[in-house]
Amino acid sequence: MALDPSNGYVAARNLQDLNDIALPIFNVERVQLQFSIASDFVAAQVANNVLVLALSNGRILRIDLDNPADIDADIDLPKKTSEVGVIRRMFLDPTASHLIICTALGENYYLHTQSRQPRPLSRLRGVSIETVAWNPALPTTSTREILIGAADGNIYEAYIETSTEFYRKEDKYLKTLLKYPDGPITGLWVDGVTDARKPDVRRVLIATHSRLIHLVGKIGRTSHEGGASIFTKLFDTEQPIVHEISRVSTTAPSSLVVSPDTPDSNSLESLAPDRIFAWLSSQGTFYGRLLTSPATTELGNKVFAESKLLPRSQLPAAESANGRKKPVQDAIDSIALTQWHIVHLVGGRVIAINRLNDEVVFDQVVLDPGQQALGLFADQQKNTFWLFTTQEIYEIVVTDEDRDVWKVMLKTEHFDAALRYARGPTQKDAVATASGDYLVSKGSFLEAAGVYGKSSKPFEQVALIFVDNDQQDALRKYLLTKITTYKKSCIMQRIMIASWLVEIYMCKLNSLDDTIITKAELSETLNPAQTKDQLDTIRTEFQDFVKKYRSDLDRKTTYDIISSHGREDELLFFASAVNDYNYVLGYWMQRERWTEVLDVLKKQTEPEIFYRYSSGLITHVAVDLVDILMRHSDLKTRNLIPALLNYDRNFQGPLSQNQAVRYLLHVINQLNSTDAAVHNTLISIYASHPSKDETALLSYLESQGDEPSFDSDFALRLCIEHSRVQSCVHIYSTMGQYLQAVELALAHSEIDLASLVADRPVSNPALRKKLWLAVAKKVISQSNGIKTAIEFLKRCDLLKIEDLIPFFPDFVVIDDFKEEICAALEDYSRNIDGLKKEMDESSQTATNIKIDIAALDHRYAIVEPGEKCYDCGLPLLSRQFFVFPCQHAFHSDCLGRKVMEQAGIGKSKRIRELQGMVSKGMVTGAKRDRCIAELDGLVASACILCSDFAIKRIDEPFVLDTDDRNVWAL
Repeated sequence: MALDPSNGYVAARNLQDLNDIALPIFNVERVQLQFSIASDFVAAQVANNVLVLALSNGRILRIDLDNPADIDADIDLPKKTSEVGVIRRMFLDPTASHLIICTALGENYYLHTQSRQPRPLSRLRGVSIETVAWNPALPTTSTREILIGAADGNIYEAYIETSTEFYRKEDKYLKTLLKYPDGPITGLWVDGVTDARKPDVRRVLIATHSRLIHLVGKIGRTSHEGGASIFTKLFDTEQPIVHEISRVSTTAPSSLVVSPDTPDSNSLESLAPDRIFAWLSSQGTFYGRLLTSPATTELGNKVFAESKLLPRSQLPAAESANGRKKPVQDAIDSIALTQWHIVHLVGGRVIAINRLNDEVVFDQVVLDPGQQALGLFADQQKNTFWLFTTQEIYEIVVTDEDRDVWKVMLKTEHFDAALRYARGPTQKDAVATASGDYLVSKGSFLEAAGVYGKSSKPFEQVALIFVDNDQQDALRKYLLTKITTYKKSCIMQRIMIASWLVEIYMCKLNSLDDTIITKAELSETLNPAQTKDQLDTIRTEFQDFVKKYRSDLDRKTTYDIISSHGREDELLFFASAVNDYNYVLGYWMQRERWTEVLDVLKKQTEPEIFYRYSSGLITHVAVDLVDILMRHSDLKTRNLIPALLNYDRNFQGPLSQNQAVRYLLHVINQLNSTDAAVHNTLISIYASHPSKDETALLSYLESQGDEPSFDSDFALRLCIEHSRVQSCVHIYSTMGQYLQAVELALAHSEIDLASLVADRPVSNPALRKKLWLAVAKKVISQSNGIKTAIEFLKRCDLLKIEDLIPFFPDFVVIDDFKEEICAALEDYSRNIDGLKKEMDESSQTATNIKIDIAALDHRYAIVEPGEKCYDCGLPLLSRQFFVFPCQHAFHSDCLGRKVMEQAGIGKSKRIRELQGMVSKGMVTGAKRDRCIAELDGLVASACILCSDFAIKRIDEPFVLDTDDRNVWAL
């Protein structure tokens, strides 16, 4: 058995996938069955895309609608139909995990989705189940706590789970909660009511033929093992709210249905997050929202108060054979809820009514005369809707159900909801326009302004509405909204609206200011205190507007508008917002408001602004300006020099308070500037200062060292011009012109300064002596006595008394410096004695060297017969060898090879040349002897094991890679 995938159900699902607005919202499609059935359908259920059908022969079919070919047809009741009766009802939970099967003789069975064998519910034997309220948590391994409504008016709480043991009961417990005497329980619904303070609050809806009962309250503590009832507390303590009807027909169908979950695809934000319930009774369909607050008994009153009845008489009449309408006399057999519609099954007709406006959107005869229907069914999770008969299956395909919701909302003047469900610009524009017109008619101009701003209603019409009614605030709101609808490319429109808004803001601010000044009431409800608050609000709003739309504001136009209204604060705010700080600074500079200028300047980072306004500011607020300048290391000090020199020209205080000097020292010492212009400027200020104190200038010059950054010639000219002798001397010294420095110092009788300079050329004793002689000449010429000249002589170690004698005048008597001459002669005598002693020591050393040389000719070494060469290890006496005083001995060829390995290229080459000349007989006689002597000198100059040769080989390893390592093994 299988469903035919070529048409029928699959075709109907394809219709649902189409999103064509021309398709009807509802369409009933027959599902073609490719399998034959031995008997009719007696019950059906659908959930989570799983279809369960019960046959009159007791068999149960379970079909996966996602895979129609997958049919589980091997499910049979444990007993024959003749014993338990025909299957009367089935109840399938929303997850399609749990199925309760009820027979005509009161036998009830439970089947889990993972099982093929229904298990009897012994505790429910004899109970004629009419309805089941599944646990809102939707468990899958067990049913957890569920409510069961019976035909005798009893309501039970049960807990059913899958049992793998044969003798273990499926129903863990069954608890009778309540009994209603007025007939069977035709509907039950349980859901959770959201309340952070009461997380265990549940709502229970109970339907009978004549009453709809609403219960809400806290349940008992839940138990995952299902050990105790949780609904007993709710039913015993809470007061039910009842909606009762009169003139009840017990033969008319009664049921309770709840709207399915919101579809995942194409779902828009719903009007409210609450589900919809519908109670079918003999009078019609009573429906409304399942509100979730307040979580008290009053919730039931509120739910029923907001609900409404769709009478049976309001359903359209069926056409008779002659084409005439006949009144509706048939009872409503079944109902189902979609997201926005109520679907009725009346006889063989399917009627869908929009629950928002009770308008019939679908009315079609589906069943043939005499065809028996099992009812309408909805898949709560998958949002599909089904009609089952005893032999056929129909799917009620819902296509684009909420397409016309916006129209209904618009007609009922629910404009926010209409806009929420409107699709595309055209629908949204229609909603906005209608909403704006409605608000204007009600005098709500401010609200209308926001709506009009998003509509396509002509700009001039809307503007005139607000202007004619003197609604400037509404006009402002409209323009603010309208400007957001224009793209950045609409430059002219945005500029015009933005400029108009500036004008409106200025008028509003002036009006409020006038009201505050005159202490008059702005309106009947607004006093001066409130006016001030409103002024602050409007000013803030204007500032936010300028920040957001500053690119849309033409500067000149905006300046003219604000200036014409005399709004100084707003003018400056706009200039700051568009970064026109030149305008702001110029504005304050013209008014000599230095504090405001500095406040603006502190926020600037553009160097050009500092260059432009420093000249004017440094004259009045030099200290503050320099503080600001010192915070910016990126400024070019060269560009600030004119301002600094202009300030110094008018400055009358000491150098320690000179702000130009302070800034230049900061640039030089902290920023390490090497710009000659900066250094020359500082020297110019130092040198030209009226004070005679050169301490600051000298300190700066000394800090520059021998490689100064300033122009030495320029600095020298300035110092000479302003008679800065010490500074001139220092500059001459740094230039290496010591003679000029000493002469300048002596010309100004600065003996001590000249003495300091004379000592500086330490590496040139001749120059140093020349400088000291010049100083000595000046001292002697100025001294009043010989004693002074003699004392000066002691300050220099280069000058002697004989050097100073030519400078003394002719009338000086030798007796005046007799002692100094004697001291000098004694020094010469001591020096002569020291030289004689050194000569004697040198002569003795030469004699000793000659003796040692003569002794070398008689030195010898003893070589034992078995002694070996320290290089090759062969007997030493086998061929020519060398013996060193350290007792190391080598063959001559071994020693030569070792020396050549460590000697340089030149020495090695010379040794090879000499060896070749001697060995090949290229030289003879005395020349050969000289070659041999030279070769011996090169090869045997030192022992290769304990001389410089060994020191140079300190980094070589003891054991080489070519050596036998076993020799070194321990």
